[in-house]
Parts: sequence; structure tokens; C-alpha cells
Amino acid sequence: MLELARRSLEHIDLGSHRGVHPRLGAIDVVPFVPLGSATIEDAEGLRDHAASRLAQELGLPCFLYGPDVDDVGRTLPEIRRRAFDDLGPDVGPAIPRHHAGAVAVGARLPLVAWNVWIEGLDLATTRAIAASARSKGVRTLGLQVGDATQVSCNLIDPVDETPAMVIDRCRPAIERAGGTIARTELVGLAPLACLEAVGPDRLEETDLSEERTIEAACARLGVAIV
Repeated sequence: MLELARRSLEHIDLGSHRGVHPRLGAIDVVPFVPLGSATIEDAEGLRDHAASRLAQELGLPCFLYGPDVDDVGRTLPEIRRRAFDDLGPDVGPAIPRHHAGAVAVGARLPLVAWNVWIEGLDLATTRAIAASARSKGVRTLGLQVGDATQVSCNLIDPVDETPAMVIDRCRPAIERAGGTIARTELVGLAPLACLEAVGPDRLEETDLSEERTIEAACARLGVAIV
């Protein structure tokens, strides 16, 4: 992770970066996620160690998140709202590093980053639909990406609230407003349990496949989840 961070700072200049997704810095987010028999406490220990080294070796301000931070647990959206306003870095410099920004370093359970791409709607309407799809387990943003709009989602518990459920929640409002769902997009990997909760009939619709599960990726790397 530290080597990846060093290389990122060599090649990414936040001062010239363009994009619509919220970001704190060139590296932005480093989450530690327990798999198999690992615990959230294991992830918290790695998070704290990583943040210390990112601050000391690379001069990056680091904001911590996870269930053990603050009295009720600090979330990534909270950091995005409050960073360098009424919330200072937990480790490292008090101001963003020039052209690199800051980093949110967290401990969390597996989540699914997943998007609904929409044609025929303006940004204001898409933002309203994104807000209506939001819940305790589904974080959403409405974004303009090129000629299309997007409901960008983080599914905090992708077994309890699956991508298929988000489609069913969004589709009626999209169609009432005169838009259509162009496609959906899995960003990264999903846990196998999410696919099992969605069911085989809706995997193509939700852009899920067994080849893009955490378990399959670990198997390809020869890493056993125990």
C-alpha cells in the first residue's frame, strides 16, 4: 500500500485533475477490510499503522474513519463534509499537501461501489432520484458524467440492500421523469454473498459476475480466505 501511495504521488497531480466525484486527494481513500476470520479490530490496527506511515514518510494529512473513531463511529461521507473545516487531520500535517491533498484511511466491512447510468434526464432530476434511493445502507450521489447522468452508489450492506433493489427503487422515478436506465456498472469487486442475494436471473442486469467477486480475485492470486 505504501509503495502504491508513493507511485501515486509521482504520477497524479490533483491541481490539474478534473472530475465530478468528491475526492480529498490524489490517493483519496485507503480502506482496510477484514475477510474470512479477520476482524474489524484487525482492520483498525492496520489502519492506524498505515495512517502513521503515510503521514511520517509521505507528509500526507490523514483522516481516520471506522466504528471505533469518535463516540459513534466516523464515516467517509462525514470526512468529506467536514475535512479542513471543523475537522482536522487525525495524523500528519494540518493542511493539505501541495498537489496531493489528503487521505481518508478507514476500517470497514466489505461494500459494493456501483452505478446506475441514466439517459434523458438532467442533473437536478438525477440528484433528486439519487436522494430518494438513499437509505441507511445505501449512500448515493447524482453526478453529471459527459452527456449522461449517474446515480453513484455505495452499498454498505450489499446483501441486505442489493443492486437489484436499488434498480427497483430508482426505475419508476426515472421512467416517470422521461429517462431510461442505459446500463449499470460494478466498480471493482463484490462479495459472493451479494451475487447470491441478487440471484442468477438478475446478474447481467446488475453487472455482477462470479469472476468479479472478492473470492474469485483472491483465488486468482492464490490467497485463501480462511
